[in-house]
Amino acid sequence: MSSIEAAAAASAGLDVASRADVHKLHGGAIGLMGVLQLTVTGAAPITAMLGNVPIVVGNGVGIGAPAAFLFATVVLTIFSVGYAEMARKVSAVGGFYSFISHGLGRELGMALALGSIVAYSVFEASLAGGFAYFASAKLVGWGITIAWPYLAMVMLAAVAACSYFDVKISAAILGVALVGEVIALAVFDVGVFTSPSAVVNTAALNPLAAFQSFEAPSGNLTAGVASIGLFFAFWSWVGFEMAPNYAEESKNPKKIIPLSLYISVISLGIFYVITSWAALSAYPTPADAIAAGQTDAANFFMKPAGVFVGVWLTDVMSYLILISSFACGMAFHNTASRYLYSLGREGILPASIGKTHPKYKAPYVASFTQSAIAAILVIVFAAALGKDDPNQAYAGLYGLMALFGTTLILVAQAVVSIAIIAYFRREHPEDHHWFKTLVAPAIAFVAQIAVIAMLVLNLDFLSAGYSFAKWIPGLTIAILALGIAGAMILKRINPAKYDAIGRMIYQGVD
Repeated sequence: MSSIEAAAAASAGLDVASRADVHKLHGGAIGLMGVLQLTVTGAAPITAMLGNVPIVVGNGVGIGAPAAFLFATVVLTIFSVGYAEMARKVSAVGGFYSFISHGLGRELGMALALGSIVAYSVFEASLAGGFAYFASAKLVGWGITIAWPYLAMVMLAAVAACSYFDVKISAAILGVALVGEVIALAVFDVGVFTSPSAVVNTAALNPLAAFQSFEAPSGNLTAGVASIGLFFAFWSWVGFEMAPNYAEESKNPKKIIPLSLYISVISLGIFYVITSWAALSAYPTPADAIAAGQTDAANFFMKPAGVFVGVWLTDVMSYLILISSFACGMAFHNTASRYLYSLGREGILPASIGKTHPKYKAPYVASFTQSAIAAILVIVFAAALGKDDPNQAYAGLYGLMALFGTTLILVAQAVVSIAIIAYFRREHPEDHHWFKTLVAPAIAFVAQIAVIAMLVLNLDFLSAGYSFAKWIPGLTIAILALGIAGAMILKRINPAKYDAIGRMIYQGVD
């Protein structure tokens, strides 16, 4: 047993801040704004709106889109209550993996570590598909045609290059993108709501509308399924939960990380509800919005922006969606890299993956590994769906990978909710709180499991267009089972490494 494994085997874990023999990330590199830039940009407001709202409206709940975002806001805010309390106790680059390992044991921790790696890996590939779709639309307007897989690869290469350097570089790039996104969407919202031509319908905010599917409208349009709308609403937040993964690189993480969780989930929620409502209000009828969502997703926001504000906003948004997709992909890349890095540093994966760059202190080996995974996914989808139709990049790579990854994230967040309850009852009964560490996590667990169940019960709708959809539940179970089996095997063949699972924490600040 190495000295690292011996120290980590203790229940309290190994404090990496006090060890010279452990590869470390760049401690104290980012403050509250830096963490927010890295996480909120992972949620990518303009990508979430321009990429997801057409699906939530056109294939999900129609006029109930704002209500779907409102429901997700409430659920994720409640989830954040317990999640923030856990972050105050366990500061670790492993995020979900570390929290679950401490609360429910190493087997489940390893299962969700694998699940999280897969989720964030496919998210980067998903965003590459979204980038390729919108980039293709932009280039066609200039009379240029480039196959979407090549555009996706350009984005992945740029992400790999930027992520090689100090986390401060990523935070700066993401921060600039975030400011531009928020301003553009705010201008769109004001332009619509102040126009006498807007059709503002308060029924869009009826909470029940979030759970109401709709029948197929006339023509070639298809029916909407509420679970699809809810899933893509939740997908719009994926990124905020990454804050604990930056604990080791942030200043005073036990204060900054919980605060960033609350700020990001609530501010994004308010913004999403207002912007999705504005988008619906830009169409004469809900049927018109549904038709646009299904047949012209790329222009769902673009055309109203030109009508209600001006062509200049359409042009600005057409560039911002590309920047946002890139920034969002980089945020997911960073998180996937940190999960790989965490497992490498703990000896679960090859030790080389747990190395940091001698100058930039970035997890560069894990970063290159993640880039390779994302590139392979793009190649596989291009081979399966074809490279000539950019709609396959949107509906296939972007849409399906978003559903798959969001399933894994919701499962992880549901399991984390139970881990929070168990951890505080067992390890910190003195800090147990009836709402923060019991009721709130319990509500979050039930709500997220319910959303997953709704999707599983409606997979026939998705598999009619893409057969991969029907494999999502089975793949999710297989990934989790593989993680559990791996931990059990490790326990038999290398108990020291098994004991170290999820036990590297950062206690650099009291």
